[in-house]
Amino acid sequence: MSMVQETISVDAPLRMVYDQWTQFEEFPRFMDGVETVEQLDDRICHWRARVAGVSREFDTEIVDQLPDERISWRTVAGSDVRQRGVVTFQRLDASHTRVNLALDVEPRGVVERTGDALGFLESRVQGDLQRFKDFIEDRDSATGGWRGRLRPADSASRAGMEGTGDAPRREPERPGPYPGPMPSDPGEEPTV
Repeated sequence: MSMVQETISVDAPLRMVYDQWTQFEEFPRFMDGVETVEQLDDRICHWRARVAGVSREFDTEIVDQLPDERISWRTVAGSDVRQRGVVTFQRLDASHTRVNLALDVEPRGVVERTGDALGFLESRVQGDLQRFKDFIEDRDSATGGWRGRLRPADSASRAGMEGTGDAPRREPERPGPYPGPMPSDPGEEPTV
């Protein structure tokens, strides 16, 4: 898998920036190649995107969501697309916010692997963050917001795991400057 880490400062208050990021169905307005995102429930989003000229559909699960701090996700097991990521939000002052995005993607096929080797994924993520910045800075308010708390222990892949006698595990440290855990690979039990 390829790790991309990008940061951008946004001229907007933390709450507004976080609230806008929770509006996943708005992502096609600023994310290159994303055609549609349909939020199926609090945790699951269905994506239709164009990657290296190929249309892909996949589902992602929000593993951890803490208002005004972070959102982490991963693709659902069985998907052709394999990715996981975390976006964190840091208040710089009353009207400025830092957005940190760490994304782990497994390129599929020769075209995607070649593009990854040439740095296209990093350029795409940089462009998406810049378009997000422009999108939110051109507004007086977010297009909506969801402030619920989602915990890794409650994710779909852990359903039915209670009472197994397993001792709780500590969250592993994240590499780099991004706080919080990366979500586990699809099909694996999330790390908590």
